[in-house]
Amino acid sequence: MTHPLWQMIFWSVLIWSGWQPKDMLTWFLEVFPALIGYGVLLATHRRFALTPLITWLILLHMVILMVGGHYTYAEVPLGDWVRDVLGQSRNNYDKLGHFAQGFVPALIARELFVRLRVVNGRGWTGFLVVCVCLAISAFYELIEWWVALASGEAAEAFLGMQGYVWDTQSDMFLALIGAICALFALTGLHDRQLAQWAEPSSE
Repeated sequence: MTHPLWQMIFWSVLIWSGWQPKDMLTWFLEVFPALIGYGVLLATHRRFALTPLITWLILLHMVILMVGGHYTYAEVPLGDWVRDVLGQSRNNYDKLGHFAQGFVPALIARELFVRLRVVNGRGWTGFLVVCVCLAISAFYELIEWWVALASGEAAEAFLGMQGYVWDTQSDMFLALIGAICALFALTGLHDRQLAQWAEPSSE
């Protein structure tokens, strides 16, 4: 399906993540999107293989999710270290996740728009990519809310709000920033890979 190193990293981190996580229900809730993404890649790789840039960015996003699932987002050691070094009041690892939630889907959406010729023009493509990322982020916040209502005691670990009243809004803002950064930083590289990549089947 993908490069052997990609597969090795994915399965190694997934197995580590699922080995004695802090909370099994929280682990499943956080890692489930990565499992869904793997299933989609597995189902579509023959008829619509993504460019290498996208597949590696997807893996990076999966790793962020799996690390967060293992520790819970509020207790990831890297986030604690950054908090202490910068004198912050909370563990902000979850903000990295929401930045990635804009950064990676932006390029996935861009690839689909360009290869499937959904829209013409760079301006409209960029605008709609950002809109898609904001929609994904907003819908994910709704999912977090619904799951939190249903999961009871696991709600606080899953939401990772840590008492921050503007957590939902800042999550969506970081997804917006991530999408814009992805377009500015990687559009050139993405275009070069798209120029060399096979066009999708018309079937």
